[in-house]
Amino acid sequence: MSTDTAMTPRTPTPDTAAERRPVRFDTKIAVLLRDDLESWQRLNVTAFLVSGLGTRLPEVVGEPYEDADGTAYLPMFRQPVLVFQGGKEVLTAARGRALGRDLPCSVFTSDLFATGNDTDNRAAVRAVAGDALDVVGIAVHGPRNAVDKVLKGARMHP
Repeated sequence: MSTDTAMTPRTPTPDTAAERRPVRFDTKIAVLLRDDLESWQRLNVTAFLVSGLGTRLPEVVGEPYEDADGTAYLPMFRQPVLVFQGGKEVLTAARGRALGRDLPCSVFTSDLFATGNDTDNRAAVRAVAGDALDVVGIAVHGPRNAVDKVLKGARMHP
């Protein structure tokens, strides 16, 4: 073998090339937050909203993690969660579009900031008609193009 050949970079095999290629998912997980929330509220609402997706859609959850020492960790979503923001009107419209497309959706309303447990949270949502909910956040999962249409008017969270 000549030295020229030895110095030539190796062309990746199909297996190694595929490992380096970014994965493009057919679906999207997105959280839409109202843009007037405090920082702590944004984090709290996001955590609550995404918690329901894995229970309703187990296929979005990957395998458990384990470190080199054998310590086990809980599984997480297999794909990124994209976080967006928008005004009250954007959230109201997005909620309606998600429901109109029959996409799995979780909702967080301003009333939930005043409750302290799951029973009261569900009662607070149940007490208000859907169109009258003061929505401060939604999470939605579905085909990429459908989720993009739901999020019309929203912008990526900084």
